[in-house]
Amino acid sequence: MRYIPNAPEERAEMLHQIGLNSSAELFDSIPRDLRLSGNLNTPAALSEIELLAGSEQLAARNSGARRTSFLGAGAYQHYIPTIVDHIISRSEFFTAYTPYQPEISQGTLQSIFEFQTLVCQLTGMEVANASMYDGSTALAEAVLMAERVTRRSKVVACGGIHPEYLEVVDTYVQHAGIELLHAELDSKTGQTSRALEILDDKTAALVVQSPNFFGCIEDVAALAERAHSVGALLVVAITEALSLGLLKSPGACGADIVVAEGQSFGVPLSFGGPYVGLFATREKYARQIPGRLVGEAFDKEGRRGYVLTLATREQHIRREKATSNICTNEGLIALAATVYLETMGRRGLQEVAQHCAQKTAYAAKQIGELDGFSIPFTAPRFNEFVVRTPISATELLSRLASQGNITGGLALSRYFPERPNEFLVCVTEMNSRAEIDALVDGLASLVTIV
Repeated sequence: MRYIPNAPEERAEMLHQIGLNSSAELFDSIPRDLRLSGNLNTPAALSEIELLAGSEQLAARNSGARRTSFLGAGAYQHYIPTIVDHIISRSEFFTAYTPYQPEISQGTLQSIFEFQTLVCQLTGMEVANASMYDGSTALAEAVLMAERVTRRSKVVACGGIHPEYLEVVDTYVQHAGIELLHAELDSKTGQTSRALEILDDKTAALVVQSPNFFGCIEDVAALAERAHSVGALLVVAITEALSLGLLKSPGACGADIVVAEGQSFGVPLSFGGPYVGLFATREKYARQIPGRLVGEAFDKEGRRGYVLTLATREQHIRREKATSNICTNEGLIALAATVYLETMGRRGLQEVAQHCAQKTAYAAKQIGELDGFSIPFTAPRFNEFVVRTPISATELLSRLASQGNITGGLALSRYFPERPNEFLVCVTEMNSRAEIDALVDGLASLVTIV
């Protein structure tokens, strides 16, 4: 209680107001056998040298942190140039004022403006917002925006969208009067089936992820044409934003709204966050975009400045005009992505993407040649692919981790119980050829043992 800045008299008065005599009575509902009655088992004070040594010993016990990893499925391990952490750690960024008052936050506004510009260049769109919380919430906001733009209430989601993204979308729309339908995947290619009979003149949007959850690159242009033929918008979601360094931009393929998870751009995995959502669209839909948007302005003397041009929450405009309850953006994480993209440049981003694609092609070829293993989908891929195994994928990956100290991928049974013998492999520029060969050898030896 010594860290609570209340005098004993003030505490007694508060207890009296709720009919108690002591603070101990606050915990009467907790059974006595569950309460800690002794002292905490904490060690004696340590010097800084002893503390650092102890921390290193403790960290050395975490074998998983040093394990070769081929996990992806929405969170990707990429190299982060040291300049990223250096710049975002500067005090002027850490302590920057929220950009409501442009006269004292020009630096923050300029960095957001540059972030928006980079997002537009990557996605091939005309306008981008200042960022969203993450890729999944960006997708949900895109679905709501499509409903506002088209005034239609049916949304068709392709079967290759990340299951967790779909859960977030369903949470957003289940009480918004929007009907969410699902399109099937082609069992051979792993792409969205061209059938799409469920699209009609009541459809607000067709939502597709490319590369999709199974690593397959979708024919975005064909899907855009199909969606537009019934007056629907095409929403493209991207979990692996680095693919934008190699693939044709969604905007060039006819997308109307593009959302993405920007974690691959200089943001560490960090056990799942904080991440940064990218959101871009056509200029004609700018007033329906969620969140905030920074624009360029000039004062009466012609000097350039930056202002918060658009903010769509009820606290800023009339409630009936609001398009979203999102009132902020992931400023620091968006800054990290901006620094990463500016550091890598167009050519650097392309080179990293090529490394990912080439190493993935090598890994898929080697694994596909193993006895009992196969690569079930034939569609083009970027840096992820599905592997079909002769035994339970969960069991195989568990043995690979314990015996080979390799995290071989994600068992698809976590999301798709009907796929017990399949797992998803991701290869990035961080995986060396030796690590890929070790994965292949490990898989071969484990299946031979079984």
